[in-house]
Amino acid sequence: MEVKIQALHFNATEQLQAFVDKKCAKLQRVCEDLIKVDVVLKVVKPETAMNKQAQITASIPGNDVHAEKICDTFEQAVDECLDALKGQLVKIKEKSRQK
Repeated sequence: MEVKIQALHFNATEQLQAFVDKKCAKLQRVCEDLIKVDVVLKVVKPETAMNKQAQITASIPGNDVHAEKICDTFEQAVDECLDALKGQLVKIKEKSRQK
């Protein structure tokens, strides 16, 4: 699985990139068919609360799942996106089992 991290309007620290890599790797436990995960981190409206946005798109054969969250920290936004993605991947996996 390939993880691509893109930081818009700021420079992501190595610590933040390592955090995102580690968290995205856990998605493979839910769905082994993951091809790639695209993560976009963005600062929206600097100097305000709730200004860290994370957009995560996971590609699996025949489907793309997407989640987008805005929070106080990038770590929190990534966690919430990954929770949403896990739910979507579980639903897709259950549907494919039923067929």
